[in-house]
Amino acid sequence: MDLRCYFVTGRPADSSSPQDSHAAIVATAARAAAGGAGMVQVRSKPISARDLYDLGKDVAQAVHRENPATQVLIDDRVDVALALRDHGVAGVHVGQDDLDVRVVRELMGPDAIIGLTTGTRQLVERANELADVIDYIGCGPFRATPTKKSGRPLLGLSGYPELVALSEVPLVAIGDVTAADAAALAETGVAGLAIVRGIMHAADPAAYCRRVVSEFARGHKAASHDKE
Repeated sequence: MDLRCYFVTGRPADSSSPQDSHAAIVATAARAAAGGAGMVQVRSKPISARDLYDLGKDVAQAVHRENPATQVLIDDRVDVALALRDHGVAGVHVGQDDLDVRVVRELMGPDAIIGLTTGTRQLVERANELADVIDYIGCGPFRATPTKKSGRPLLGLSGYPELVALSEVPLVAIGDVTAADAAALAETGVAGLAIVRGIMHAADPAAYCRRVVSEFARGHKAASHDKE
């Protein structure tokens, strides 16, 4: 997994119809992959299972035309992710109230990528008990975001080093993360950055993702230098 630039799809800035929104999400995901996004999570709420299936299928096809190495996941819906396994979807990201991840692993199989939402010390400790089942955790919110209300306290930069040290699986920061945050967050030790609006609303999603990857590498290098 390349978690450095992890694109989570969201509402387009100026879509006027469901069809326009679908097309905009697919196009943005493809451009994000072209710019170096290693992960694309298909998240669109509210949405029916049928529409999520169609969107996930189209995103996977478009993404893999641009970058075969980019992994595509479905948000929450294990049934949809299973239905799309033969169409290029690598796995699923689930929340604390979704299907138990041990059951998800049994259903998805050993090769699927499974992510779990966390954001507090207690939730990370619980995730450690599932380290043999999950591949990474999403951890946030970094800062307040209009796209998802978690009810958890904001972490900010200062909240990540402790959780990174505690986690037994790679940790991805999420919650109104932008390219401008990439270097500083990389210095905290996170494995990657989950970004929604920054990429979704970018005039050039590929260029935006290239900036995220570059800035993340800069921060990682600085952190490594400080440890020497």
